[in-house]
Amino acid sequence: MSKAQIGVYGLGTMGSALALNLAEKGFRVAVTNRETDWIAPFLDEAGPLAESILPAETLEDFVAALTPPRVMLFMIPSGPAMDDMIDRLRPLLAEGDTLIDGGNADFNDTRRRVAALEGSGLHFVGMGVSGGEEGARHGPSMMVGGSDHSWTLLRPMVEAIAARFRGDPCVAHVGPDGAGHFVKTVHNGIEYADMELIAEIYGLLRDGAGWEAPRIGALFAGWQDGPLASYLVEITAKVLAATDPETGRPVTEVILDSAGQKGTGRWTVIEALKLGQSASAIEGAVGARSWSSEKSVREQAGGLRRAAAPGGALPEADTLADALLAARILAHAQGFRVLSAASAEFGWALDLARIAEIWRAGCIIRSALLDDIAAAVRDGLPEDHLILAPALRDRLADSIGALRATVVAAMQAGLPVPSRAAARAWYAALRQPRGTADLIQAQRDFFGAHGFARIDRPGSFHGPWWPQAD
Repeated sequence: MSKAQIGVYGLGTMGSALALNLAEKGFRVAVTNRETDWIAPFLDEAGPLAESILPAETLEDFVAALTPPRVMLFMIPSGPAMDDMIDRLRPLLAEGDTLIDGGNADFNDTRRRVAALEGSGLHFVGMGVSGGEEGARHGPSMMVGGSDHSWTLLRPMVEAIAARFRGDPCVAHVGPDGAGHFVKTVHNGIEYADMELIAEIYGLLRDGAGWEAPRIGALFAGWQDGPLASYLVEITAKVLAATDPETGRPVTEVILDSAGQKGTGRWTVIEALKLGQSASAIEGAVGARSWSSEKSVREQAGGLRRAAAPGGALPEADTLADALLAARILAHAQGFRVLSAASAEFGWALDLARIAEIWRAGCIIRSALLDDIAAAVRDGLPEDHLILAPALRDRLADSIGALRATVVAAMQAGLPVPSRAAARAWYAALRQPRGTADLIQAQRDFFGAHGFARIDRPGSFHGPWWPQAD
């Protein structure tokens, strides 16, 4: 039997799906798993595709099953597990071999691993994979980092298994070292914001207008035919229409109202702050998930709530739609600004238009808006900002009033809209010809002149607690 063109280590949900996708596209795939008793059930699941799959019981067999230069994709937990795998494999590998981390890894770890292998002849790739199990099996969106050498080996395979948008494969070599994992991190950050912005509308209509879940779901379903068309809007409509088979009640009324997170949204906010950028819409979403996890606190604090002052009716459905569009544009604009800043900081030369294009199918945030974003970037971004691109600037001009009205209505009703409010505040601050930082700078200068610590010189404090009048 001939050797495999690629190996997949890790037969969990994503690894199994990717291995089957590769086999279905005509590639020979070597597979193994830490728990080797997973291999036989996987081969049974593969059915006729098992003829293209080479099982291996040990790492040595796994490496030997691959055609040099070897390409190995690891779908294992990020962190120490990947470092341990590299240490175990190094004695078995040869110059030109490529190891690919396809999990949601911290791009800082990816950059460190690339640097550690420098000069060894081995190549390390961080590859972001979006689309969940369904995408991995039938066509994900993939963001590939690493060397040109690795991309040359990997490209025929990932282009074959990727989702397609009008025939264009949704995969690209986005840049060196940790670029692939960074782009995937920001993708997930935008996903956090998008999910929160949708959830905020659900909360407004449920708690502010008394709408039931099926009615809200029907509203989202109707938005699928316009500029709000997206995977997340589509599945939201389906979720809200679903009922619990045991009680007959809407699913959203019987599941635990505590949202989990895997860290990528938080990483986006942390890296944005390191780069001196704002990802406030994403931070609002991360915060909302954190607050939701404190279920017992929310139950105790519920008694502290006072009835809101009468604030009138909530905006009409068309206004809510425009508000969602404006907020989504702003959340994407923040994400792309973070990508641009990282590209400059790390010398990645990210192609932002191509990134928008590979997100148009296969991934969780696929939407009609990404077509407009890709076109706007290709036309050139004034000051490197999406909100200044003519097409998006005009759409914001038409919809920002709806966003403002929705935020005001939510505040009057005493309902939380953290991502929406943060996006609106960011946009308002950027539009100020003269910002409020003049006062902040004056405060800093005043403190410095009177013996107070300057913010840019930690540890320099001296002088009285408050300056005396001159």
